[in-house]
Amino acid sequence: LEEEGLLSREHGYALIKNANDINTRLTINYDKKLEIATKAAEMVSNGETVMLESGSTCALLAEQLAKLKKDVTIITNSAYIAIRIRILLGGEYQKEYQGMVGPLVRKCAKEFYVDKFFVGTDGFIPDAGFTCDDLMRVETMKYMEDSANRMIILADSSKFSQKGVVIQTTFSEIDTVCTDAEIPEDALENLKRHNINVEIVE
Repeated sequence: LEEEGLLSREHGYALIKNANDINTRLTINYDKKLEIATKAAEMVSNGETVMLESGSTCALLAEQLAKLKKDVTIITNSAYIAIRIRILLGGEYQKEYQGMVGPLVRKCAKEFYVDKFFVGTDGFIPDAGFTCDDLMRVETMKYMEDSANRMIILADSSKFSQKGVVIQTTFSEIDTVCTDAEIPEDALENLKRHNINVEIVE
């Protein structure tokens, strides 16, 4: 459990870590998330400006873009990402997610327009779309989505067996889903039925 980032082992006992903390989320399915982030980086051209949401796979994507691409500008609501690279949108700071939320993000995002917006997710409902556990994060994603031509969901296969409490994106809003080869067959068929491009890392 400590290796998975869910517990911090102490002498004689263990402490549960905050599941929403970005550092905790980065440790869960790290290898799959890194493969997805690397695949997503291939979708970005040198010199392009992109938007990244505050998800853990998006944080890994930022690192891959810094390593693999030249002159890429990243606009993000994630303080975690912005500490390392580029432009941070203003807003109300959410400590656990290390991201900015709220109406100020909308005002800032309106100043930009990009082709690709990369988004993390917390879960999936076959009849509805992708879900999140935080309403403020969802509202912030919507603001950023309005400033992008295409939305690309980054989701490791475990997300397809989880359900968040807030609808994040409906199928009609999504252009591409980037995931790993362990995506359940029924979820894959569902995405294809809704004419969503699915990029699978091996």
